Amino acid sequence: MMPEVESTRPKEILRPGHTACPGCGVALGMRMVLRALGNRAVVVVVPSCVSVISGPFPHAAADVPMFHSAFEVAAPTAAGISRALALQGQEDIPVLAFAGDGGTFDIGLQSLSGAADRNEDIIYVCMDNEGYMNTGIQVSSATPRFTWTGTTPAGNTRRKKQIMEIMAAHRIPYAATASIAFPEDLTGKIQKARDMRGTRFFHMLSPCITGWRIGEDTAVKVSKLAVEAKVFSLYEIEDGLKYTLNHQPRDLPVDRYLEVQGRYHHLKPDNIAVIQAEVDRNWEELAKRATRNPRD
Repeated sequence: MMPEVESTRPKEILRPGHTACPGCGVALGMRMVLRALGNRAVVVVVPSCVSVISGPFPHAAADVPMFHSAFEVAAPTAAGISRALALQGQEDIPVLAFAGDGGTFDIGLQSLSGAADRNEDIIYVCMDNEGYMNTGIQVSSATPRFTWTGTTPAGNTRRKKQIMEIMAAHRIPYAATASIAFPEDLTGKIQKARDMRGTRFFHMLSPCITGWRIGEDTAVKVSKLAVEAKVFSLYEIEDGLKYTLNHQPRDLPVDRYLEVQGRYHHLKPDNIAVIQAEVDRNWEELAKRATRNPRD
């Protein structure tokens, strides 16, 4: 029995011994994405935690070809590789780009928008740890309101950019959220995207042990609380129009998610009430979109 069980186990593409922090949410997400995608793929990474985890040549941690690109051009770099493979008649090799929220929400947004506008044949995964964690925990436009960072010690005054709405506005074939706390959902979405063509975008919440001030063994727990408290919902958007909810949350109060993170220990009850109201408003709007009939 044991050999049969072993033969059906998905192949691990991300090798052990990489240089991520213990319990890193980004590393867990990369491992799951790569395992779902398979070893017949090409992966682009940019300067960020994902490039540190991937490792410099000749100490690469992934069992697939990896191209280290400039920070702001993950999407067009992947698009160039995809077009080159197509010219060689190898259109069955998916090209995936990993980037963080800084390289997606901020510095790489223009080039990502251009690739999406052209509907380049790529899979793009944003590993969102809600700040520039690799360079010292600075605020990004993915940092939620009132969040502590090294550059917002009293709490971020801006709201988090709605990246899924931005990508939906491009009318790309597929966009989805994913979480390391729901591996079956994540795997199914990656494999669905693998079999599609055009620009496919993933937004994955990726807890940072250091930046979020959480324990090394809590990244999955925090990720699950984010989903169950409706802070980070699991859903798909097809052609920018059809919204599908993938998980009905338990409707936990938002402070259950906030209280386990040191970056929110400074919050006052009024701050939590504002966050709860925004979370509820966002969920209501998402639920409405999921019940509408898509129209061109």
